[in-house]
Amino acid sequence: MAPGDGAAGALAISVAYSPRAGEVDVCELTLPAGSCVADALRESGLTQRHPALDLAAVALGVWGSFVSADHVLRDRDRVEVYRPLRVDPKEARRRRQLQQREQAASARKARRR
Repeated sequence: MAPGDGAAGALAISVAYSPRAGEVDVCELTLPAGSCVADALRESGLTQRHPALDLAAVALGVWGSFVSADHVLRDRDRVEVYRPLRVDPKEARRRRQLQQREQAASARKARRR
């Protein structure tokens, strides 16, 4: 069945996971109507391809909106598995700004000499 061809009872679903920056694993599935996010994850084989992935410990979404594993899917939904942040974005920005200030100060000192 081609995605979106309207066959009764079948859903075209994508499952996407990015294990690291610049790498995305996308799996296209056809599931029966009434399937949920957990069904899509199980059928995708994601945990076999990424054994370190703990689905119980990650956030899940459909088209950028957080959902639970029992969320019922609709045709052409994209299930997304979000990896945890390594660093709080506010803390990372604070560190970058501190580093930039230090570089600017050392550049000013070098020009004075």
